[in-house]
Amino acid sequence: MDVLTEYEYQALMLSLKVAFFAIVWLIPLGIAIAWVLARKQFPGKSLVDSIIHLPLVLPPVVIGYLLLISMGRQGFLGSWLYEHFGLVFSFNWKGAVLACIVVSLPLMVRSIRLSLESVDTKLEQAAATLGASPFKIFLTITLPLTIPGIITGTMLAFARSLGEFGATISFVSNIPGETQTIPLAMYNFIETPGSEAEAMRLCIISIVIALSSLVISERLSKATTRRLGARQ
Repeated sequence: MDVLTEYEYQALMLSLKVAFFAIVWLIPLGIAIAWVLARKQFPGKSLVDSIIHLPLVLPPVVIGYLLLISMGRQGFLGSWLYEHFGLVFSFNWKGAVLACIVVSLPLMVRSIRLSLESVDTKLEQAAATLGASPFKIFLTITLPLTIPGIITGTMLAFARSLGEFGATISFVSNIPGETQTIPLAMYNFIETPGSEAEAMRLCIISIVIALSSLVISERLSKATTRRLGARQ
């Protein structure tokens, strides 16, 4: 007897797919935004910082609604993207990725920013006096020293993406095989009498994946920190 039905397997694979592509976009976005917030001073910085972290305090349904009216087929940005590039985010898995990016970005940015702020700027200044370009300094000094924060942010964002529900169902609906991730499939099972066993299986899978992500993140961060400490 199979552990998972085809329906449950589809939800699991789609969740992993959505979380993976969300991370692919979140890593460069998180590094860039965290670096700007950690190293640059500019008018409105506090406002930008607040907007970046807004998804942490907003109800996920509100985020989904804002994505729908902005990035939906008839949204002010979504309609332009569809007209010029043929991109459609609403009611497909790409929209689920976008929703996960928005809700997980604060976790990624915060982790990387804290790591960036702990980097000794004297190392960067010493490299600059030796003639290294800003880009080379970032690649050879700043970025390697920020790896523990990047790892932590990546794992937290991955786990958050796997558990995303409110923004996803509001923006891309609950379409089996297309947008139905594990939380949405669990919602269906919870609403269906006699499906308690299926809901429990997906619940256990979610817990195992999320817990594994956190454990791996902790171990990788500690190992990287030890290596960096040994080199210094």
